[in-house]
Amino acid sequence: MTPPPAPQPFDSLDLILKHWERERPDLDARPMGPIGRIKRCAALLEQYLEAGLAEFDLSYWEFDMLATLRRNGAPYCLSPTALFSALMVTSGTMTHRLKRLEQRGLIARKPNEQDARSMLVQLTDTGLKLIDRAVDRHVENERRILSVMPAHMLAELNARLSTLLLALENPADRSALAA
Repeated sequence: MTPPPAPQPFDSLDLILKHWERERPDLDARPMGPIGRIKRCAALLEQYLEAGLAEFDLSYWEFDMLATLRRNGAPYCLSPTALFSALMVTSGTMTHRLKRLEQRGLIARKPNEQDARSMLVQLTDTGLKLIDRAVDRHVENERRILSVMPAHMLAELNARLSTLLLALENPADRSALAA
């Protein structure tokens, strides 16, 4: 005789769903499960990622901006518009963030040779050295965080999240999502 399966641990969303089931048995609240879990995971991941960047005196947004410049290759330079589009922030937020990174000597603004009316944002040597060290540790931290899942589950999660992300990012599908 095989032993019964071990009980599944409950997460914070299980409790929320139980409350809805009790209070509104007529409501099929199952969509709240994956959406709530994604949102909760995102919030917790941000905390873990921020903690991993603390040794470099970087916040996650600072890391993200420096990493965006770095991953675009030499000369590690982008227009502010390209940066705020890649980072999904407003131009006002971008201006404030650029000033802060410039004050720290991690980026410099330089004239755009193709458009005299605009400036480009470029990693400084200090910024390049910092992001190269930080990204190594960041990937180690991500690997450690994800180590709770076996490789096959991680691959499946990645594929399924990609499917959701493609649907959310595809403007042709947005009408169905917003209905």
